[in-house]
Amino acid sequence: MAATTWPAQRTFTGRAFDTCAAPSLSAMKAWHTGFYGAAAVYVGGKNRGCGQPNLTASWVKSVSTLGWKLIPLYVGAQPPCQTGSSPEKITASTAASLGATDAADAVAKASALGMKAGSPIYLDMESYDVTDKACNDAVLTYVRAFDKALHAKTYRTGYYGFRSSSAKAVADATDRTDLPGNLWYALWDKQNTTTADWPFGAGQWTNHSRAHQYMVNSKESRGGYTITVDRDAWDAPVAITG
Repeated sequence: MAATTWPAQRTFTGRAFDTCAAPSLSAMKAWHTGFYGAAAVYVGGKNRGCGQPNLTASWVKSVSTLGWKLIPLYVGAQPPCQTGSSPEKITASTAASLGATDAADAVAKASALGMKAGSPIYLDMESYDVTDKACNDAVLTYVRAFDKALHAKTYRTGYYGFRSSSAKAVADATDRTDLPGNLWYALWDKQNTTTADWPFGAGQWTNHSRAHQYMVNSKESRGGYTITVDRDAWDAPVAITG
C-alpha cells in the first residue's frame, strides 16, 4: 500500500493510564487535570477481562472533545504454553488464521467506536515461556498475521508485552516481517520514561513508537472519583477520532 494513503500519525507524548473498565464520562471529566493526557481502553478480544458498559462511540467522542487521547487495546488469543485458562488460545495450526480473524474483529470494534483508519491497535500478549520454541513460533505467527491484516485495513500496529517474555519475543525475533510498529513494554520499575530504562536495542522502535507501563495497581482519586490504574509513559501513536 502506498505510504500516501496513510493518515498522519496522531502522537501523544506524556503520561497515560490503563484500567480494566473504561471509566464513566463524569470520572473522565474529573480526572482531566493535566496529570494524565491519555487513557487506554479495551476495545475487544475474547480474552478481554472486563465488561465495558461505558465504552461507546458517544463516550469516545465526548472524552476526545474533553481533550483525552485514547489508546485502543485488543486482548487477542493467548500463547499455547501460557498457564491459566484463556477463552481463546493460539495453536500452531490456527495461529495464522486466528491472527487474521482477530485483526478483522479488532478493526471492526475500533471503527465502530469512532477510531478511524490510521489509528493504532495494540495487541495485548500476556507473559509466557519464550524459551519454549514451538510456543514462541506460534505466537509470532499469530502476531504477524494480526499485524498484516491491520495494515491491510490502514490501521497501525502496536503490541503490549512484558519486558522478559512477550515483548522480548518480538524484540529478539530475527525475522522482522510484519512485526508491530509500536511497542508498549511492561517493566514495573516506577520510572516514567521510554528511554532511560529501554530494555531492547537502541535502534528499535525509535521516532515516537514506544510506551512503557511503569507502575501497576495504583489506587488514585481525582475530583471525587477513585480508580485503580496502571501508569504508562507514552511516546507513541494514539487513536484518530473526531
